[in-house]
Amino acid sequence: MKEEECKVLLDAMKACPIDNTFKMIGKKFTIHILRNMTKLGQTRFNEFLSSVEGINPKTLSARLREMEKNGIIEKKIHPGPPIKVEYSITKKGLGLNPVLEAMASFSMKYCATDVFKNGKPRIVKEIYSLPQEAA
Repeated sequence: MKEEECKVLLDAMKACPIDNTFKMIGKKFTIHILRNMTKLGQTRFNEFLSSVEGINPKTLSARLREMEKNGIIEKKIHPGPPIKVEYSITKKGLGLNPVLEAMASFSMKYCATDVFKNGKPRIVKEIYSLPQEAA
């Protein structure tokens, strides 16, 4: 791409697309919630609370509200008693799956000693296609 073409493209942009995505998913724990929804099939508040290390109820509530506002997840309330609340990932949220997989692939390839006990690099399918007890 020529320098002039780049300048025209940049002038047409309202914001950096990478920064825009980061604003939606860059807050602490958002990626973990998305991971647990897409890879573990979690849908309930208490599931996230018990499986996302270090998160507290107030922060979890805030992240779920932000994700809902951004159209990444949907909240469904089932009348009770007891009232049951479930979260599901939207089509827009599923569009982030390649981003999550790219992040995982990067770490598993280039930071294997930080990720795996034996330090051996792996690919995403080796980890996320296994039953969770084996991973």
